[in-house]
Amino acid sequence: MSSATSPAARLPRLVDWRIRFGVLALIWGFSFLFIKVGTEGFAPFQVTFGRLLFGTAVLAVAMVVKRERLPRGWRTWLHLTVAAFLLNALPFSLFSYAELTIPSTLAGICNATTPLWGMVLSLVALSEDRPTRVRAAGLGIGFIGVLTVLGAWQGFSGLDVTGTALALLASFSYAVGWIYVRRTLAGNGASNLSLAGTQVGIATLQLAVVTPMFTSLPSSVEVVPLLAVIALGALGTGYAMLLQYGLVAEVGPTTAAMVTYFIPVIATAAGVAVLDEHLGWNTPVGAAIVLAGAALTQRRGPSRKPQRTIRATASPTASRTASPRALPTASPTASGAAAQAVAPAVPSATPPTPSPDHHPAGRP
Repeated sequence: MSSATSPAARLPRLVDWRIRFGVLALIWGFSFLFIKVGTEGFAPFQVTFGRLLFGTAVLAVAMVVKRERLPRGWRTWLHLTVAAFLLNALPFSLFSYAELTIPSTLAGICNATTPLWGMVLSLVALSEDRPTRVRAAGLGIGFIGVLTVLGAWQGFSGLDVTGTALALLASFSYAVGWIYVRRTLAGNGASNLSLAGTQVGIATLQLAVVTPMFTSLPSSVEVVPLLAVIALGALGTGYAMLLQYGLVAEVGPTTAAMVTYFIPVIATAAGVAVLDEHLGWNTPVGAAIVLAGAALTQRRGPSRKPQRTIRATASPTASRTASPRALPTASPTASGAAAQAVAPAVPSATPPTPSPDHHPAGRP
């Protein structure tokens, strides 16, 4: 039975997509606050492990309800293992460590640099992703925005270099992961939910191995940090991904991906209002410049006109001598949540198949 026709698949559409879009932006925006609060009671690796554990639980329930099967093939599982590390285990852990020394507002803004990293890497790794003047300008503007946020004219005075570098490295890891997924999981037959749920589950196992090696059980468990970790996993990693699936399926990956530009705004507002974090003028100004640059890097030039194709003749010689380059190639768009982006990923979802540039499993 197709999940697209099941009652569970139709249920999210009972709520207008704009409301779900706003809820998704709030959840991902508050994720940086949840990380900050979680690290007040647990070690960074423990925060990440709890986040992945509760996120996996939500996705596992969704897979059972929709009768989704696990992906097949050892190659798919190998690629998902790498994707789990690059899009979940590593960046989640880096953000947790970063927020030990930097405010959640700065972490949220660093997360917004992912499209900038993605453009730089795509020019090297994806031959079909050609640069344009507008996109190059966006990269330069985004870089100026980063320098503004960091207060470069003041010699980065008062900036925790290590924490900021970890947050930027986390965003870089997202970009690397999305490109890896785009190159390796394109055309995979598994469903988006199956791929994403498996990916997050593998990341949970990775942290289950690493966490005991570098941390010890806390002597006491405080309620507020525990609730923050549960919310971070169940809402920010599990439920948010399901929301993104529905949005991509209903309004398309381009519109759904716009949630990315609300995340740093909400993260900044939450950090200032709830955690009483200091906010200099350069932080919101720089964040706006970063988002403007990131938006420009996502601009695509006019699509090329389709080339004329030569009709094949009935002669068997024609088919044997035809150039291999004339054959249709597979689309670079990955089929599956692990390739969407959320989706990624970011935002990833049910039909239509989302772009790997929007992979939800990599957020934030």
